[in-house]
Amino acid sequence: MQILLKSVKIIDSKSSFHLQQKDILIADGVISKIADRIDATSDSKAFDCDGYSVSIGWFDMNAHFHDPGHEYKEDLFSGMSAASAGGFTDVAILPNTNPPIDTKNQVEYVLSKSSSYPVNLRPISAVTHSCEGRELTEMIDLSEAGAIAFSDGLKPISNTDILLKTLQYLQRFDGLLINRPEDQQLNMFGTMHEGTVSTTLGLKGMPSIAESLMIQRDLKILDYTGGKIHFSNISTAESVELIAEAKSQGLKVSCDVAAHQLVLDDELIEQYDSNYKVNPPLRLKEDRLALVQGVKDGTIDVIVSSHQPHDPECKELEFDLADFGIIGLQTVFPLIREISEGSELPELIDKISRTPRVLLGLDIPTIEVNQEAVLTIFDPDMKWVFDSTTNKSKSVNSPFYGKELEGCSVGIVNGSRSYFSDLLEKQSI
Repeated sequence: MQILLKSVKIIDSKSSFHLQQKDILIADGVISKIADRIDATSDSKAFDCDGYSVSIGWFDMNAHFHDPGHEYKEDLFSGMSAASAGGFTDVAILPNTNPPIDTKNQVEYVLSKSSSYPVNLRPISAVTHSCEGRELTEMIDLSEAGAIAFSDGLKPISNTDILLKTLQYLQRFDGLLINRPEDQQLNMFGTMHEGTVSTTLGLKGMPSIAESLMIQRDLKILDYTGGKIHFSNISTAESVELIAEAKSQGLKVSCDVAAHQLVLDDELIEQYDSNYKVNPPLRLKEDRLALVQGVKDGTIDVIVSSHQPHDPECKELEFDLADFGIIGLQTVFPLIREISEGSELPELIDKISRTPRVLLGLDIPTIEVNQEAVLTIFDPDMKWVFDSTTNKSKSVNSPFYGKELEGCSVGIVNGSRSYFSDLLEKQSI
């Protein structure tokens, strides 16, 4: 079946049709024609996309689906449903499952589940067995099996010798190390950012220095060994400064930020709502503004969902007892929309589409004739409510749950596979 997108605005800085409103015809998963007007035929499924935009498919570099091991929080299929609804054609999966993604069998398990879905699951393999920080995995074999990067995921690599050897090892095949910058000893028993609010609330704080110290350490080792490193979920103004300086010195360093860190700060925790409990914690307003500026000036390369689903038994507790994490796949774009100022939106969309693929060494799609159709269709101005009727995750741990948001994905095309929301289906011609 052919798919025809009528009067859709193209957002793709590398396309000759960038910022133009065109009809796009897709046949057998390939863009066969782009023109001012393409007539629908009996062989095509046509959608009136006037008011909608289309970009290359969005790519999330940081999601935790808990499968295998804790499928009651999220499994691969519910995670892919949330990703589809959020506009993501590709999702990189953290290795912190049970068992972890540290063998070829586990890599193949993840890859096999997405073959019939419109979302490509991209497994990130553990650096160390069971993500315990002791013994290195067989990273070359795991890369050949399909792992796209290497990380201990939610657990930082605290052992400096392991970090050094990993950076050296990955240079053999140009692999990417993703590390979470956190000194767990400094953060021990912490529940939120250490500052005035934590003192007022009587909660143990997590100091900013726990992040910046680890970034400084990792950059020193990177300078010594060579290779490349990606910092996951940075959250402080000092982290932005350190990474900007490292880039200016020519080090191969990149980083990402969770979308919620761009719009939330620690003052929101005054009501003890555990849906605001995340790690890294929500920081000061000054940190949040520095992160937004870092995204816009290019210091921060990627925006991620940091999707961490939890069942009510893990979140509906006293704040200090609740687990860290929120669901984020369906709210990334509305939060990006919130920090954008009109003309900035195409550049911000690159942070969830083109740049992740560049960092991971993957093929980059483009919206041109005879190219594979890897597309996200979205409405930047649509207002919608994130609730039980729209949420596709098994979990509901989000501070945005029940709230009206602006900006929404309405469909994705991923080669011959596709997903269209009910709203877009109503626009079929």
